Amino acid sequence: MNHIALIGAGPSGLAGARALSRAGIPFDGFEAGPDVGGLWNIDNPRSTMYESAHLISSRTTTEFAEFPMASTADYPSHRELLEYFRTYADAFGLRERFRFETRVTDVSPLPAPEGGAEPGAPRWRVTAVTADGETITGDYSGVILANGTLAEPNVPGFAGSFDGEIMHTSAYKSAKVFDGRRVLIIGAGNSGCDIAVDAVHHAASVDLSVRRGYYFVPRYLFGRPSDTLNQGRPLPARIKQFIDTRVLRAFTGDPVRFGFPKPDYKIYESHPIVNTMVLNHLGQGDLRVVPDIARFDGRTVHFSDGSSGDYDLIMLATGYHLDYPFVERTHLNWEGASPSLFMNVFPPSFNGLFVLGMIEASGIGWQGRYEQAELIAAYLAAADDAPEAAARFRQRADAPWPDLTGGYDYLGLDRMSYYVNKDAYRRTVKRLLGTLPPTSERGPLLPSGLVTASTNATTASDPTIQTESGTA
Repeated sequence: MNHIALIGAGPSGLAGARALSRAGIPFDGFEAGPDVGGLWNIDNPRSTMYESAHLISSRTTTEFAEFPMASTADYPSHRELLEYFRTYADAFGLRERFRFETRVTDVSPLPAPEGGAEPGAPRWRVTAVTADGETITGDYSGVILANGTLAEPNVPGFAGSFDGEIMHTSAYKSAKVFDGRRVLIIGAGNSGCDIAVDAVHHAASVDLSVRRGYYFVPRYLFGRPSDTLNQGRPLPARIKQFIDTRVLRAFTGDPVRFGFPKPDYKIYESHPIVNTMVLNHLGQGDLRVVPDIARFDGRTVHFSDGSSGDYDLIMLATGYHLDYPFVERTHLNWEGASPSLFMNVFPPSFNGLFVLGMIEASGIGWQGRYEQAELIAAYLAAADDAPEAAARFRQRADAPWPDLTGGYDYLGLDRMSYYVNKDAYRRTVKRLLGTLPPTSERGPLLPSGLVTASTNATTASDPTIQTESGTA
């Protein structure tokens, strides 16, 4: 088997590195940042993290199962999480598998050789640029895209123009930016509500513009992290919606009384807001809810109900859109807002590309990403060792794809296009893993032969990288 290219060293990339290593599959890792951790490294220039950020899912439902966090906090901060990823990488020898400060710029298919390619032969050329501007290339039998889903800001257009400052949450780091200013936050997702809570302690005023209703889930229910309740015993969707709607009403009341629109969907059909502090501040008069935007006019913002307000700073909490800019969309079977992939991982053509981490689900955690990575590793190993099993796996993508919704009718929003139910997804991954030979029989990966620097390097048909001065 030739090398696999693994792009990204955030949580999904580390999960991929661990699964490939355990399966004995050689790979080269590429990471644009200076270290592991991805967006959780606030000092990474590409990070979208901010000073007050913490997990919104609890520690025990989020961590890798084989590597519990040392923290005792139920909802650790981003700095604790970065240390966790660094420790995880060091514990399993993953750091040396990556080229850091190396940004992938292109992933393109290689021309098919006459007579057809040998199994495991290179099929993709990866081009990357190092920190000092050198271009390196390598040829790989497969490429795993694990560069994350929260890197490209979604910046909507608005009628009119605003004379103050407009900032997307991707650029937000510290609440000091709000000092003494009249602030409008557009969007009330988890980041928008977190930042609104930050802003009330610094800003002259804070308004939160929303266009739909939300369900607000407290971090604790009955004295425990709310997402640890009912673990391992998933209720049918309609029963869970019925029960949890009433539990939330008892604990948090009706958000409509604070100015939010009534949700036009049932709970869990969109990602809930794990933040009830914003409701406390609304109740205290520290901020207020305003309608959707109609237009900008200098420092004045006009809203859809005819009201208006004057502001110095607009914070766009409008989310992100998927982007794999270095590979043509046709190779990923892109449809609408996201690629259409078998299990959110495999292009139906099984062309040697794999997407790791393109799942959103309440409570799926990093263990869910690791299980994705295990499935990729098992398939790659079968393609090399048990081609008939790999062929049968590919045939499953020709049949109707598994229902990953768990019975929930998710909203038809762009950001929900790759949403799954964690129980349905993990159950299906486990079943598919059972159709492939166990990778434990292959043995662990030997120490890496990855070079630390090269110029215009190209891999040969063996799993090494050739440089201008020879083979590393």
